[in-house]
Amino acid sequence: MTTDPASQRQKMVDGQLRTTDVVNPAILAAMGSVPRESFVPKALQPLAYIDEDICVSSAGQEGAERYLMEPSPQAKLLQLADIKPDDVVLEIGCGTGYCTAVLTLIAGSVIALESDAHLASVASQTLLDLDYDSAAVVEGDLRDGYASEAPYDVILLNGALDEVPEGLFDQLKDGGRLVAVLGTGGTGQATLWTKSGGTVSSRQHFNAAVRPLPGFQREKLFEF
Repeated sequence: MTTDPASQRQKMVDGQLRTTDVVNPAILAAMGSVPRESFVPKALQPLAYIDEDICVSSAGQEGAERYLMEPSPQAKLLQLADIKPDDVVLEIGCGTGYCTAVLTLIAGSVIALESDAHLASVASQTLLDLDYDSAAVVEGDLRDGYASEAPYDVILLNGALDEVPEGLFDQLKDGGRLVAVLGTGGTGQATLWTKSGGTVSSRQHFNAAVRPLPGFQREKLFEF
């Protein structure tokens, strides 16, 4: 098994992305160049290119774990968003900043929102060190989005959720797109919302089993 990161990136692109219908050349090129190993804890760097989610933070409590999304669903969500070179993108839940780095190579500018102060700091420093300078990492409640820089061409949520807060749609431009996975585990559906004339419509596109994004789950009702 090769341990050369460049070779691992190419194997990821050829074996995980192209084989799952990721055909967008900009996404393939971006994910083939961003050093994924730089965005995971040092002990896990040898596993950076496996086709599984990688835990990057436990935040010290159950249910607050954060993950670097598996490459294939990450790429397919980016492809679904149909990001253009001059688009302004809001990424919600940037974690350590891997997807942020990819976005800087396919979009015009990126606002990367993170609620975990430690992860926000790590993402900001790593992106700076690697010269991905068209992204700004900001800290705040993920459910609130980042209205001060709205409206956005694209809003991307990095994890599974039960529902999209209505306020996020207000931060989309007319013609804007929001992409997220609704439902967890085997029930997850990658969904695209589009805004036109003030009206938002949605369409489910493919199955996607990705880890939950904390803060977007419905409260469980107590049953007698």
